[in-house]
Amino acid sequence: MDGWKEELIRIVGARGYLDRPEDLRLYEYDAGVDKGRPDIVVFPQSAQDVSAIVKAARRHGIPIVGRGAGTGLSGGAIARQGGILISFARMNRILEIDPLNERAVVEPGVVNLDISAAAAPYGYFFAPDPSSQRACTIGGNVAENAGGPHTLAYGVTANHVLGVEVVLPDGEILRTGAFWPDSPGYDLTGLMTGSEGSLCLVTKVIVRLMRKPEAVETFLAIYGTVEDCATTVSEITARAITPAAVEMLDGSMLQMVEEAVHAGYPLDAAGVLLIELEGVREAVAHQAEQVRQACAACRAREIRQARNEQERQLLWKGRKNAFGAIGRVSPFYYVHDGVVPRTKIAPTLRYIEEVSRRSELAIGNIFHAGDGNMHPIILFDARRPGDIGKAQKAGFEILGYCVDAGGSITGEHGIGMEKVHLMDRQFSEESLEMMRRIKMTFDPARLFNPGKLLPDRQPCAELRQPPLIPGSSLPS
Repeated sequence: MDGWKEELIRIVGARGYLDRPEDLRLYEYDAGVDKGRPDIVVFPQSAQDVSAIVKAARRHGIPIVGRGAGTGLSGGAIARQGGILISFARMNRILEIDPLNERAVVEPGVVNLDISAAAAPYGYFFAPDPSSQRACTIGGNVAENAGGPHTLAYGVTANHVLGVEVVLPDGEILRTGAFWPDSPGYDLTGLMTGSEGSLCLVTKVIVRLMRKPEAVETFLAIYGTVEDCATTVSEITARAITPAAVEMLDGSMLQMVEEAVHAGYPLDAAGVLLIELEGVREAVAHQAEQVRQACAACRAREIRQARNEQERQLLWKGRKNAFGAIGRVSPFYYVHDGVVPRTKIAPTLRYIEEVSRRSELAIGNIFHAGDGNMHPIILFDARRPGDIGKAQKAGFEILGYCVDAGGSITGEHGIGMEKVHLMDRQFSEESLEMMRRIKMTFDPARLFNPGKLLPDRQPCAELRQPPLIPGSSLPS
C-alpha cells in the first residue's frame, strides 16, 4: 500500500476508508453520465479529520474531491483525476435547531429534507427543495448552490446560508458569516457557496429557517399547446403575482409520470402548469383568483385546485418523482438545466423540438417555468453505438441556445466537468481569468476538485466542443 494511503488510514481508522476495486466502483459516478474512479474513499467524522486529510494530501500532491450523496448531475463529485474522495456520509448530525433566531446548524452530510423534518415541530422549514431532497445532502447543496421548484419565491441555497465552516486547501479551518444575515466585510460565505468544491470543503453550515406559511393553494392548469403553457407564466408575472412555484411538464413527460405515479395528470394534454401559492390566507385567496384568470386568459382548457393536503402531495409526488418515472420508458437519459428569460420559454421549447428531430432522440421537458430554468431530458440508449454522443451534442446545442437567448448554461446543477467546455460561451476571458486568480489564491496546487468548473487555457474552438464520452462511461 502507498505511504500516503497509510497516512490517511491512520487519520480515519481501519473502518474509515474503502480502497477495494469493487467498493470504489460505487463512487465513480453521480447522477449524470460521467465517470471517474478514486484511488481511495475516506469517511471523516469531524472538521479536524478533514483538515488532517487535506494536509496529508497536500504533502503528497494528491487531488481531493468532496462528495455528499452523489445525486449531482454535472460530475462535481467525481474523481476525474483519481486521488482521494472524501465522503461526508458520517458527518450527518443536526447540531442545533434554534427557532427563536430562525436558524439551524448542521453538518454537511445531513439530508436536505431532514432539516425541515427537525424544524417542523416549531412551525419552521428549510426552503431550498431540490427534486432529490429526500436523498441529497446540505453540503452538496451548498457546493452546487442548489435550487428546486420553490426557488421562484424563496431563492436558491445561497439565500438561506448564513455562515459556513470550511477546510481550505492548506488544511486551515475557516469560519465565515454569522448567525445573522448581512454580516460586515467581504462576503466569503457567498464566495464559498456554489464554488463546487474547488475552493473549500464544507464541514458545517448555518442555515436560515422559514416559518411555515399560513395558507397554501396548489393548482394544475391543463393546456392544449405548450405555447399557451409558457405564455401563462408571463401573464401571471404581469399581474404582479410571485407564486411559490410554477412548474411545467410537457405531454411526453405527463404520460411517463402518470403511468408511474398515478398523480392524476391528464394523458392527453400538451402540457400542464403546477402552480403553488403560499402566504397569508387573505392574500393567497386574492392571488388564487388572479391565477385562475391568468390561466383562463391563456386558453387553459381546465384549472384544477387541490382540495386537500393529500391531493396537493399527490400532485407534487408526480413532479418530484418524474426522473425516476423515465426509467419505465428509456434505459438512459441525459438531463440539462439551462436558463432563459421567461419570455423566451416558448421559443426555447420550439428549438428543443427541432433538436429532437435533428438528433432523432426523444426529448421531454419538465422544468421550473417560473424562473426559466429549463430541464430538457434527452432519452437515449448507451448500448446503441453513437447514441451517447448524439445525446451530448443535443444537450450542447440546447445550452448554446439558452446563452444566445440571454440566459445561462446552468441554473442549479452546477458546471462540474460536464459544462466546463461551455464556460467561455457564458463568460468573457477577462471574467474567467479573474475566476482563475481566485482559484489560485485559495488552491495554488490545484488539488481541490481538479478539472472542474474552470476551463484550461485552450483555443476557444477546442473549448466549445463537448467531450464525447464512450458508452462504457455510463453507470451500469
